[in-house]
Amino acid sequence: MTVKEKLAMNRAQLEEHGPITIAVFGDSVSHGAVNGYIDYENVYWNQLRQRLNRYRDYVPVNVINAAIGGTTAWESLPRMEKQVFAHHPDLVIVCFGLNDVNGPLERYGDALRQILRRCRQEGCETILLTPNMLNTTVAEDTAEGLKEYAQRTAEMQNSGRMDTFMDAARAVALELEVPVCDVYARWKALAETRDITPLLANRINHPIPEMHRLFAEALYDVIMGDAAVAAASDSTMYAGQPE
Repeated sequence: MTVKEKLAMNRAQLEEHGPITIAVFGDSVSHGAVNGYIDYENVYWNQLRQRLNRYRDYVPVNVINAAIGGTTAWESLPRMEKQVFAHHPDLVIVCFGLNDVNGPLERYGDALRQILRRCRQEGCETILLTPNMLNTTVAEDTAEGLKEYAQRTAEMQNSGRMDTFMDAARAVALELEVPVCDVYARWKALAETRDITPLLANRINHPIPEMHRLFAEALYDVIMGDAAVAAASDSTMYAGQPE
């Protein structure tokens, strides 16, 4: 059963099939990292969980956070069995790329292919979630010890390297017929009218808590399809966020 189908369960079905379990498999953004602390309250998957239960609160929605900051898709392959599939998830959200961009493109694509294939073998509903953009400038308030890396990440974003990695991710998902929740494309659209670096808490790759709402809303739309409440307008979605 899909998450959307399980949300409609009655008591007898809930007794038979149990609550919804979502596993999130990724790096620091999914882990909940902001800027020197972890925010499990505002992280996108918690906002998604709450939004699903606003749609229908009868069916419990549990989230397994199998994301670890600093990891790549390739490095995470060995931990899938114990940290993801051991929980028998109904849905696996896969989100890597922010650290992978430091390594070979082929290794990133191959790792994603292995991850998505394993999810299919397990019979899990699966969504490939593209991450946010990297910084485009080196902000003055970037931590002193991070400015050298911020220069590197800005170069990877502005040179198109990050775009190339996201194109590869989409291609793998298309090949395996896995739905894509393309948050990266939404950030790119946003970047056409404003500097997105202030929307990164560490001024490199961790979205400010408010921007996790964008991830949650995009995922909700993919999961719920026609049943999704109409998406908020840009003026509402980004209200209160720094210019």
